[in-house]
Amino acid sequence: MIFVTGGAGFIGSNFVLEWLARTDEPIANLDKLTYAGNLQSLASAANDPRHVFVKGDIGDAELVGRLLATYRPRAVINFAAESHVDRSIHGPEEFIQTNIVGTFRLLEALRDYYRPLPDAEKSAFRFLHVSTDEVYGSLERGDAPFREDNPYQPNSPYSATKAASDHLVRAYHHTYGLPVLTTNCSNNYGPYHFPEKLIPLCIHNALAGKPLPIYGDGEQIRDWLYVQDHCSAIRRVLEAGQIGECYNIGGWNELTNLTVVNTVCSILDDLKPRDDGLSYASQLTFVEDRLGHDRRYAIDATKLSADLGWRPSETFDTGIRKTIQWNLDNLDWVKNVTSGAYQHWVDKQYGTS
Repeated sequence: MIFVTGGAGFIGSNFVLEWLARTDEPIANLDKLTYAGNLQSLASAANDPRHVFVKGDIGDAELVGRLLATYRPRAVINFAAESHVDRSIHGPEEFIQTNIVGTFRLLEALRDYYRPLPDAEKSAFRFLHVSTDEVYGSLERGDAPFREDNPYQPNSPYSATKAASDHLVRAYHHTYGLPVLTTNCSNNYGPYHFPEKLIPLCIHNALAGKPLPIYGDGEQIRDWLYVQDHCSAIRRVLEAGQIGECYNIGGWNELTNLTVVNTVCSILDDLKPRDDGLSYASQLTFVEDRLGHDRRYAIDATKLSADLGWRPSETFDTGIRKTIQWNLDNLDWVKNVTSGAYQHWVDKQYGTS
């Protein structure tokens, strides 16, 4: 059995569903079910005996320890995190509690679990910590993409707390011998994405006839990674990654935010045209740039490709079309997660209605 934390969130739920589709190995899933955790994303696994769901917090060391003792997993994958930069600017304390304190308590529980394991189980055990490219800071146009040996230069409370969690994971390997792996991924997109991030927000607002908010001039550059490609990379790192190593996961898709939103509008124009015949691009609205907005992220995934033979299956053009079609086919899921509390957040953050 493997054990995942944060398995009802965006990336975690995709990983769980992909795991169940590709293997018969059971999976235990711990998630706190905060606003971005959604059991509806796991509806297809609700009656699958291979999937055990437990509502709980990685910061609850007693609960985590009990689950580890009960299920005796051969691997633990940590997806659990507060992950939205804008929310971290408005309320950093939650990010400190989950991303730093929560990771620390998870590591302590893992240390207690790992120490008495028989030698054969110790040799096979892995802890994989899922992190972000934002720990590396910001790049200028023309700078080389982030490599695993880039210095950490986080610029937001979110990225600072993720950087701290990465350092804790590294320390627990070097100090206590915990067999760890760390992955740092670029911006994900795909099914079950909570509509606060750029792509799902724009799809949701476009269909609702609302403004499509673009920070600043829209020329911020991100590398985009289809979430199921991210899941395949994690499976590969878990399978063959070298203990103590970090692996960058990227999609080789550097695009400006404005290009991304215009692409979303163009595909929606094709798949679900507006009744008035206008393009969804007419809903674009430029808003004040957010504080400390990093200008460019770019991932060099050469190490993962060369050492472990991984490459993404989707280009941005194929992945974004699949993502938009999924949203059109699952409007009830989108409707159910966009509660009144969520709408209040969007209004507060972007100053639009």
